[in-house]
Amino acid sequence: MAKYQSINPYTNEKFADYDNPTATQIDEAINLAHTLYKKWQHESPTSRAKILHQVADSLRKHEDEMATIMTREMGKMLHESKEEVEICINICEYYAEKGPEMLKPQPIESKLGHGYYLKQATGVIMACEPWNFPLYQIIRVFAPNFVVGNPMLLKHAHNVPGSAALAAKIVKEGGAPEGSFINLYPTYDQLDDIIADPRIQGVALTGSERGGSSVAANAGKNLKKSTMELGGNDPFIILDDADPEVLKQVLATARTYNGGQVCTSSKRIIVVKSRYDEVLHELKNVFTNLKAGDPMLDSTTLPPMNSVGARDKLAKQVQAAVDSGAKVFYQYPEIKSAGAFFSPVILTNVDHNNPAFDEEMFGPVAVVYQVEDEDEAIALANNSSYGLGSSIISANVDHAQELAAQIETGMTVINGTWITAGELPFGGVKNSGYGRELSDLGMMAFVNQHLVIDVSK
Repeated sequence: MAKYQSINPYTNEKFADYDNPTATQIDEAINLAHTLYKKWQHESPTSRAKILHQVADSLRKHEDEMATIMTREMGKMLHESKEEVEICINICEYYAEKGPEMLKPQPIESKLGHGYYLKQATGVIMACEPWNFPLYQIIRVFAPNFVVGNPMLLKHAHNVPGSAALAAKIVKEGGAPEGSFINLYPTYDQLDDIIADPRIQGVALTGSERGGSSVAANAGKNLKKSTMELGGNDPFIILDDADPEVLKQVLATARTYNGGQVCTSSKRIIVVKSRYDEVLHELKNVFTNLKAGDPMLDSTTLPPMNSVGARDKLAKQVQAAVDSGAKVFYQYPEIKSAGAFFSPVILTNVDHNNPAFDEEMFGPVAVVYQVEDEDEAIALANNSSYGLGSSIISANVDHAQELAAQIETGMTVINGTWITAGELPFGGVKNSGYGRELSDLGMMAFVNQHLVIDVSK
């Protein structure tokens, strides 16, 4: 059986599978990418930026096709898949417009001479990406590195191989030269060998702690720079003065967007006691009004999870939480389907000894905490092994910004939940990983800052 399979989570039916590459195919792919890297060393980032504009146009042309395969493979609602494609178009446009300027030499003031540093490509990047945003995870690594001049190999998740193949086709159709972006379906052993190859100079991974730890260890052993985004258990802090309409609007998707399968979604909802009952009942209202069904239909608001295995894992996590004292405030009625549906649930009374207190629940589960005041809210937010994203809901934006500075996290959104764009850096701290993607910070992830200084008198 092939390890890479397309299984529709709405029907649980397999519709395609893909074979692992041979050792020769892998070597040829690395050589092609490395050869292109050498060629790009003699070309301007401006020329690649022009091509990236064309890649954005190619994505526009294939938006419906790309959205459809993503929905068929991992189950997200079709309109969310289309939104994902549009986000990726904007990221490509951002780097096409801003990338060359970001890569200009940076002057350095020094009494020792006239100095500056160049921003140069380092070589081929190995990207290991997850299934929850099949295109976005690719583009946020590909787009900046393409302008920099770092070709990219891709090992995508085992359940979205068709999305990976189509993304590579679309990029090629946009005019990117052979070797810019090569999609592979390697085994884990083959991935280890790829990372160890001296022609590979960097590794970008988004995934689980276990997967990140393994890949980072291999990258480190082989002295390869890496960036890691390893999930989160994001706090969503609701203060006394939260605007009721803003709160209602934000809670509407806080735990259901993308089926709740977002690294930066609001998994720990921390509420001051004056607003606790309001939040519980608003969440219950959101969950009660969901409509389970085919994610290809506009009428559906509750899609299946990405796989039966993921559904069953989440169900075990919820049961373990309940067995350890958590209370079920509400759970959506049982969904009778062959698909990977999970009934959304609201949990309360999760204490420090509960396994749910410090683990990521990747799906439509809301864990709601009541706190006395904002000091307790910040303390609870920081009492986590994760530090990816966070949200604060407050009418006093200045005060919310002061509190944001106290949260041990890589990102904070005020009066909203997770957002992303080319100009916004993405990444976390603690067990959520290290490094940044997107923005100018992501542009520099695999760049050689090459010092040049003239000390002649």
